[in-house]
Amino acid sequence: MSQNIMKYQPKIVGETSYSLLIKKRLYWVCASFLILMTLLVVDILVGPAFLNVFDVLSALALPQEQTDPTVYVIVHSIRLPMTLMALIVGVSLGIAGVQMQTILGNPLASPYTLGFSAAAGFGAAITILIGIELPFIPEFTVPFVAFLMSGLACSIVYGIAHVRGVTAEIMILAGIATLFLFQSLQSLVQYMASPEVLQEIVFWLFGSMLKTSWFSVMVSGGVLVVSIILLAKHNWQLTALRMGDERAISLGVNVKYLRIKVFAVVSLLTAGAVAFVGTIGFIGLVAPHIARILVGEEHRMLMPLSGIIGGLLMIGASITSKIISPGYVVPIGIVTAVIGVPFLFALIFTHKKRHW
Repeated sequence: MSQNIMKYQPKIVGETSYSLLIKKRLYWVCASFLILMTLLVVDILVGPAFLNVFDVLSALALPQEQTDPTVYVIVHSIRLPMTLMALIVGVSLGIAGVQMQTILGNPLASPYTLGFSAAAGFGAAITILIGIELPFIPEFTVPFVAFLMSGLACSIVYGIAHVRGVTAEIMILAGIATLFLFQSLQSLVQYMASPEVLQEIVFWLFGSMLKTSWFSVMVSGGVLVVSIILLAKHNWQLTALRMGDERAISLGVNVKYLRIKVFAVVSLLTAGAVAFVGTIGFIGLVAPHIARILVGEEHRMLMPLSGIIGGLLMIGASITSKIISPGYVVPIGIVTAVIGVPFLFALIFTHKKRHW
């Protein structure tokens, strides 16, 4: 009897250790989510017009007839769409970043470093310079062209990879070449623009939530939901891919198909995120690293936490952009870069465990 107990003891200990590990990872996901929900309320509270927490909570929870009309308009027409858009953009870039780093096996991979954001910026810049407008919906011309250009950047990278072979190295090189191409085109458009047009282009490239509407929230939010559904069913395959192409193939993963599909979804996700708000850097690069430190490589935890961390960073940047200069909102793209650089240095110098 005692021999039988000893025989199964290691298995019981192993299962207990795995259960504790899963609980620890769930703790980080839940704790990050609660912090994110708190910051969402704080972001709605902060702004040029002072609102107390009770008025804001009443405007969010009660019907319009039972709240102050001014507070209700400020919350629902201005601040709530901006906050939700910041959340959607942060989550989208966090998820896009972790997927790019996984399929390319590179810690520097992100939608920003592979040229998708630069392509969207060029699309916006050339639209503003030429002054073209869509019929019936002229206010959505810039986001629409930015979306198309981001898709064009994806097509260029995929086309090169298709000709030369869908490998991580080829896709990274093609992405870097695409980044420099569209950054150069951006510079050319800015050089050709008049001072007034140049000011409008630069403001868009900085990244801002000021032109957010409920329509843009629904479009970007819809793209995010569809992308999560498409990516979630590949979680175990993406986890296997982090062990190397050979091992993933030995486990039955179609690595070439997986890279193509995830790359296409990430391009869609990035385009939906930046088309309405402009260029946002560092979120897609930093958020996955923080999430990986907390929960490891298993994508069932890594993907949602990376999205949550991306949302945290974006909402934190939104709050900071409002309080830096009272009465004036600093473009959020500037704040994400200012916050992202020291954050990245901190990860490099303070964390000893290697993840790559």
